[in-house]
Amino acid sequence: MQLLTLPPSPSLATSIRATAQVFEDPRSQALLAHLQQVAPSEASVLVIGETGTGKELVARHIHNLSGRRNGPFIAVNCGAFSESLVEAELFGHEKGAFTGALAAKAGWFEEANGGTLFLDEIGDLPLPIQVKLLRVLQEREVVRLGSRKSIKINVRVLAATNVLLEKAINAGHFREDLYYRLNVVTLQLHPLRDRPGDILPLARHFIRSYSERLGYGPVELSQGAQAKLVDYSWPGNIRELENVIHHSLLTCGEGQVQAEDLRLSHLRLERQEQTLAPQGAEALLQQAFSRLYEEQPGALYETVENALLRSAYHFCHYNQVHTAQLLGLSRNVTRTRLIAIGELLVNKRRGPLPQVVDERVVRLSI
Repeated sequence: MQLLTLPPSPSLATSIRATAQVFEDPRSQALLAHLQQVAPSEASVLVIGETGTGKELVARHIHNLSGRRNGPFIAVNCGAFSESLVEAELFGHEKGAFTGALAAKAGWFEEANGGTLFLDEIGDLPLPIQVKLLRVLQEREVVRLGSRKSIKINVRVLAATNVLLEKAINAGHFREDLYYRLNVVTLQLHPLRDRPGDILPLARHFIRSYSERLGYGPVELSQGAQAKLVDYSWPGNIRELENVIHHSLLTCGEGQVQAEDLRLSHLRLERQEQTLAPQGAEALLQQAFSRLYEEQPGALYETVENALLRSAYHFCHYNQVHTAQLLGLSRNVTRTRLIAIGELLVNKRRGPLPQVVDERVVRLSI
């Protein structure tokens, strides 16, 4: 069995990261084969998966299979820093660059020089930092905050996200050019519920690990416990499985975990099942339409169309191009309809003018 584990760390006790990963399920074996093919290259890799699916473990394995294995592996959570500090953390700063900068400090790119930098939750980076990150990836050099001197770096960047970056791009929250720069290779990590062949091997690993820590002898899973583990949807993925096993070892007796020892979160299970329902969004729309049929029996088509266009335009921060992409329309059609519903004001002699909506100036993308 191929088993990956994180290095021991006190922070793991409160972390939501997965601390172990196996490749027993056919889907996981296919992922491992793909990973082994791309790892020796210098290509950037984008790892996509839900929280707790083991994205950092996969990134570490890529590093260990590459020619950079003897260099440092630095993992950085992009959502862990405030917007005012993230630039200094990534690219470093000079003494006096900001209040509290009492000495010069290298950023994470410099720390990872000669090795691999893993940027977790890349979608949380503010747009101004995304611009600077793109430049670093292109130029292979960083400029510390408060300095004008560039520093050459030799770093392979691996990135991870638990959100759909395509949607973030359409909404104007993520740069398209940075996405393509990072997404040379994509590795999709399936949630634990979609790879049931990994559940019991992971459970047995956690039983062995926590039994040793607690000073227990061998502990087995009863048939009922095994069935219960496999049937559960695991909305918290591997980290939730680890917590469930840890708790069950504290309550079980006679060296065997029974089904009743497994404390599963039924509330979260119901929420997950609702989220995964293929007709969930359509059902919500049907409910909204039913209310409209009762409350406003006339001109519904125009009302719904205008509301959809207006909502999408606001969601995309008043960007016509992103609105058109989100709705699957051409920009010209989108612009014409926005003018028709009063979202854009046009001056025939001077062309488009900014329109004030809710006492703020809307920036138009012309």
